Amino acid sequence: MKTKREVEIKLRVGDLAALLGRLRELGGERIAAVHEENTLFDTSDCGFQQMRVVLRLRRETPSTPAGEPQTREKLARGSAGLLTFKGPAPSKGNDKRYKRSIVGPGSPEKYKIREEIECRIENAGRLEGLFERLGLRPWFRYEKYRTKYRLRRFAGLHVDLDETPIGTFLELEGAKRAIDGAAHALGYGEKDYIAASYLELYFGNCERRGVKPGDMVFGTKKNR
Repeated sequence: MKTKREVEIKLRVGDLAALLGRLRELGGERIAAVHEENTLFDTSDCGFQQMRVVLRLRRETPSTPAGEPQTREKLARGSAGLLTFKGPAPSKGNDKRYKRSIVGPGSPEKYKIREEIECRIENAGRLEGLFERLGLRPWFRYEKYRTKYRLRRFAGLHVDLDETPIGTFLELEGAKRAIDGAAHALGYGEKDYIAASYLELYFGNCERRGVKPGDMVFGTKKNR
């Protein structure tokens, strides 16, 4: 089990080819590519949402460079996974349902900063069964293809390129100085920083398009 303070930003990727070229120029090393299936759990009275905390179960399977998973066997109910708890999100005015908030470029929040506790688990299906016995329910599911990079100039910085149903984003997590340095080197400025979760971005996307939110997954018309 690992506890830390998560400090990260997202950057929207408009020109993927240009970004990949810049990563190569900076000596970026591709270290892994995975397909993620994430499920958020809550109590029957939405207690976690009211407290602005997140309980997430993630499954990963290796992905080919083209973005298609090599096998979905690891997504079976008995597969291993990562359990994550995220502490209270920063308050956004009088909005008590954080999933309705929209934080993006130009927001006063420069970074997304939250307490994060992670634990690797051997059997995700068994844990889901335990959650059910405890009265917890899955309430939101989202998936993405993530390619992980290493930039030697910025030691300790997590550089993740995420293809999601609502667009492609670059996520930088680590020390603030490293985040700022890498973002600048990649051609971004502070005005481009997004201090929001994918949950928030998804609900904002649905609101702008006048679409009823569901799960943020590939292969459905409402997420295109």
